[in-house]
Amino acid sequence: MDLFKKVNSLGKKMTVCDFSYLKLSVMFATLFLVGVWDWFRSLVLSINPWIFAVVAIIFSIPLLKKMFSK
Repeated sequence: MDLFKKVNSLGKKMTVCDFSYLKLSVMFATLFLVGVWDWFRSLVLSINPWIFAVVAIIFSIPLLKKMFSK
């Protein structure tokens, strides 16, 4: 079984709360990296915040299409 099939089968077992916990764990892991790794902190703080907003919107487009399609 390849990696994508395995991840898809694991995703079907997850609930909405599990996905929320996954997102929170990624957010806090990123905050941890910002807090302890000076190079990563300077990289994140040097990028224009609107770039992060645009990237978030771009990544949410396929999810929104899937949610609102018939």
